[in-house]
Amino acid sequence: MARISNFDDWIDLLKQWQHDIGLDRELIDRYMPGYQFEAKYGELPTNEITFGEFRGERRWGKVMEMPDQRMRDAALNMIVFQGDTEFASNEQQRFLVNNAPSEYDLASLVRIMVEETRHGYQMCHLLVHHFGSDGKIEAQKMLERRAFGKKNRLLNAFNDDVTHWLDFFAYTNFMDRDGKFQLTMLSHSGFAPLAQSMGPMLHEESYHMGTGISGLKRIAQAGVIPVEMQQKYYNKWISGSLDLFGTDHSGSAQWAYAYGIKGRVDEDKTDEPADREHLNERARGQFYEEVGKTVEMVNKVNPSQTKLYVPDIRFNREIGAHKDERWSTDGRRLTAEEWEAYASTVLPTPQDDEILSEFFKNPGWIAAKGKAQQE
Repeated sequence: MARISNFDDWIDLLKQWQHDIGLDRELIDRYMPGYQFEAKYGELPTNEITFGEFRGERRWGKVMEMPDQRMRDAALNMIVFQGDTEFASNEQQRFLVNNAPSEYDLASLVRIMVEETRHGYQMCHLLVHHFGSDGKIEAQKMLERRAFGKKNRLLNAFNDDVTHWLDFFAYTNFMDRDGKFQLTMLSHSGFAPLAQSMGPMLHEESYHMGTGISGLKRIAQAGVIPVEMQQKYYNKWISGSLDLFGTDHSGSAQWAYAYGIKGRVDEDKTDEPADREHLNERARGQFYEEVGKTVEMVNKVNPSQTKLYVPDIRFNREIGAHKDERWSTDGRRLTAEEWEAYASTVLPTPQDDEILSEFFKNPGWIAAKGKAQQE
């Protein structure tokens, strides 16, 4: 395929990508009439870099203002990975337009898919307009990868299909919450166009998380799907989200912090000196604590005596210090043989999806949207 030469060429690729995943203009116009994709850049609270080796200096407005090529490469890498997740999430959720439980839910799904597409659009706008030929190549590759078929999205958690709405609501509560953390950390970036991109994206991301927690509440409140079945999807996406914070003792996280590319999530709220060797672990712990609060919110409307819970932070981990270790949801170390028998009792299986398909035939499997379910 010929390489793109400008952003208009990239827009043509975007239209083809939208067609491939079923996000056609007709569907967008039905629920978001007149919507047009655009790059949005917000205001920054300060023009100064607030962390790292260049703290106190003016933010860089152009890539070539960065003092070192390694810094430019780090910024490009952050943008590529962020953009890849945005397009991938739409590909994962492409089947859901055909089986929404209500018109309200379909409208919410379309809005989320459109806004996630805009987030990918935003990242590619940065790549094409700021990173020269390398940026154009990466922006094109962004729309050539697929979470289905090729399954070659950059992070493995974004190559699994989300085929039903329990899966979707757990995904949007936990995975999009990870997204909030990542965007917030990038909002402190010393590369001004990247930092300016984050405010509008975070505003939109809040709706996605709200849809997730509201949906999980509605499912729990309805009391039709057994809590044990709901829990399996919590376990799946909580553990997957924890992996997205990267490896422990991460050298790339340390350099991104030193370069002023990616800060801590609470960089503007803490005076605590940065422990650069444990940046990923710190963010992961903060995320884990926040996730626990969302599960508590669901349990407040859960009528069952069986309550939902957050699995042990070491459970089902594929990245980090606990990669290849086997832990139960309540923190017991398991042998490989014990894990093989245990995993299907706490993580979704194809048989679970078949069982759920019967529950979904009951219109009461999810409570109607109302004030009681709002976050």
